[in-house]
Amino acid sequence: MSAVVFDRDAIRAFRFVRCGFDAGTGVAQLVYAFDHGPELVETVTLPGAPFALDPARAAAAQRALRLLHLVAGVSYYKAAVPPEIRVEGDGLDAATAALLEEIYVHGLGEFAYRNGLDLHGRIRFPVAGDKAAADGDATAPTLGLRHHALVAIGGGKDSLVSIEALRALGVDQTVSWIGGSQLIRACAARTGLPMLNIGRQLAPELFEFNRQGAWNGHIPVTAVNSAILAFAAVVLGVDQVVFSNERSASYGSLIEGTGEVNHQWSKGWAFERAFAAYLREHVAADLSYYSLLRPLSELAVARQFARTDQYDAYFSSCNRNFHLLGERPVNRWCGVCPKCHFVFLALAPFMPKPRLVGIFGRNLLDDPAQVPGFDALLEYRDHKPFECVGEGRESRAAMAALAARPEWREDAVVARFAREIAPQLAGDQEDVAALLVPDDAGHGVPAPIWERLRDRFAP
Repeated sequence: MSAVVFDRDAIRAFRFVRCGFDAGTGVAQLVYAFDHGPELVETVTLPGAPFALDPARAAAAQRALRLLHLVAGVSYYKAAVPPEIRVEGDGLDAATAALLEEIYVHGLGEFAYRNGLDLHGRIRFPVAGDKAAADGDATAPTLGLRHHALVAIGGGKDSLVSIEALRALGVDQTVSWIGGSQLIRACAARTGLPMLNIGRQLAPELFEFNRQGAWNGHIPVTAVNSAILAFAAVVLGVDQVVFSNERSASYGSLIEGTGEVNHQWSKGWAFERAFAAYLREHVAADLSYYSLLRPLSELAVARQFARTDQYDAYFSSCNRNFHLLGERPVNRWCGVCPKCHFVFLALAPFMPKPRLVGIFGRNLLDDPAQVPGFDALLEYRDHKPFECVGEGRESRAAMAALAARPEWREDAVVARFAREIAPQLAGDQEDVAALLVPDDAGHGVPAPIWERLRDRFAP
């Protein structure tokens, strides 16, 4: 790769150049560029090639690939946040442009906040003329996809709860993930189910741009992964893409002077609802995208997970393992990040103490140095961390429950909560039981599945 000078402030346009898929090799190419700079080529590789696609499914795969191209561009666009977006080729219909603006503006909310940027009104996807508008109004065909779920697995407790719930219902499934994490692979293998490991290779120039001062920060990675799995589902001929995002993912961090900033916006209900509708209307009418755990709180998910110990030595929700320790972390839990704090706290009401301490290797609630981290979870003198953690009311309810239990109440963080924080809550405090009740409204789980799952998830 030749040296490229990247000046983010001089860039005027971000271009979606082209995309293509070779069914013979299983390799998709997503091509982007800034102004008239070099092409940035990302590849997504589906194992199992060659693929034989009939004309209707080939056309749907092309529509899903184009959506993936547009969504995955967020990884590159954010490097410069230029004032103009260009989509080469046939252009976009109004529905597609509107979906993308939602994903980019809200999905880059934390990125914008941390970098002092205002993206509202800046991100505008161009809408083409009458032909594109007419195409956008067309109803996607029914492809006759077979009943089978691609279930996203991230190595944490949530996806494992979904996998076991679907297994209990007899739903055929393939556990699926993107990238080369050996930690996720080991967790997926533990399920004993068919596995699908999709390769994703970012354009190498992006890393050089970062070294030269590109804007950087959090992107809506769940939106990108959702688009990858939707494309894979069409190519493989299956009718469901299943994620494991619970209802608290819809609530962000309330920051004084700024308002709500949601680190996990693309895990929330607003994204799920819009993306699922788009797939049905524009890609394939019989392709379902939903989160199986949307009706549940984080505490309800933790309760479900605690019912089995088969994954105790395999799961990890600690993002620092994935980001910093490479593919073979010695310890699955760093013990100091917001995810470690929250998962420990959420599981504590539902697990015997020795089991939980054994999973983490230490008792996080008996370490005074961890108090600031738990305060953030409680939303006490701090806002909710920019992480995929539950609502403050869930953390407060869990901590209150532990404060009433002899085996936990003497631990440093719990005792301090009971002494200093609980008296300030007065009557404004929910108990754990109230947060375990599933929410029948505001989810996209197909009715035949939810009717059978409701009793399993009931308190």
